[in-house]
Amino acid sequence: MSASEKAKAKSEQAAGRAKETVGRSVGNERLIAEGRAEQTRGDARQAKEKLKDTGRG
Repeated sequence: MSASEKAKAKSEQAAGRAKETVGRSVGNERLIAEGRAEQTRGDARQAKEKLKDTGRG
């Protein structure tokens, strides 16, 4: 996994968790949904990079 892509995936996941937490604390459903979506994008990016690494091995 390239370092920059790994960092992007981790930052997307962390930002998504933060958005979801803030959304829950203020009762904002849209913010919760955005946070979940951002986490999912980070998970997908991470999975894609892992697949690339597996193919190289």
